[in-house]
Amino acid sequence: MKKVLLLFICMICLLSMEAFAQKERKFIRSGNELFEGEKFENSEVEYRKALDKKVNSYEAGFNLGDALYKQKKYEEALKQFQTLAVNEKDPEKLGHLFHNMGNTLLESKKIDESIEAYKQSLRYNPNSQETKYNLEYARQMKKKQEEEQKKQDQNKDQNQDQKDQDKKDQDKKDQDKKDQDKKDQDKKDQDKKNQDKKDQDQNKDQQDKGDKDKQQQQQPKISKEDAQRLLEALENDEKKVQEKVQKAKAKAMKAKKTKIKKDW
Repeated sequence: MKKVLLLFICMICLLSMEAFAQKERKFIRSGNELFEGEKFENSEVEYRKALDKKVNSYEAGFNLGDALYKQKKYEEALKQFQTLAVNEKDPEKLGHLFHNMGNTLLESKKIDESIEAYKQSLRYNPNSQETKYNLEYARQMKKKQEEEQKKQDQNKDQNQDQKDQDKKDQDKKDQDKKDQDKKDQDKKDQDKKNQDKKDQDQNKDQQDKGDKDKQQQQQPKISKEDAQRLLEALENDEKKVQEKVQKAKAKAMKAKKTKIKKDW
């Protein structure tokens, strides 16, 4: 009796699993049709319904990753492929998963990581021409990226050199202007000193002239009559002096003659 009951339960389980599998396949087929019609958002919904019926469905999970990729939901797609790869043992399936990881990483501009994903894909599926092509494409992108980066660095260095040169030129220009301003100021200062000295000399000359005029003004003035009388007085004094001199000479001559007579 127990064996019959156990067999009955197993049959029911098998029938239930078959029913779920049929529903899973139904959603996968629906999702595939929508995917082919480029209705990627709707196909995502169908693949998720399939996973609700069978959580570990590789086909539904893989197709879901593709649908997310087509919608440019690269981060979600990458996680979906990585989740499937964790428990997958089949080399061919792992090759497909890493191939899709490489595509997703490449679209995310993670070139180095995409190259590693393609290499890993080729380890599981070394004959995949598509993976080889994508790997070479990623390497060319990396090379181009490095060349562009090198060019940018060179341009940056050139720009920096130009900035440094411009700064030197501006500094020289500023220094030249500063030197010229100093020369101009020194000239102004010297001109001012010269003008101050000239003004001082003029003031001194004017002061000396003023003092001379003042002295001349302070000297007593005499009239013409006073001057005539003064001149006559001087002439009289001169005559008196001459008369005295003449008298002295005459007296001396007389004394000389007398002395000679006595000697004889």
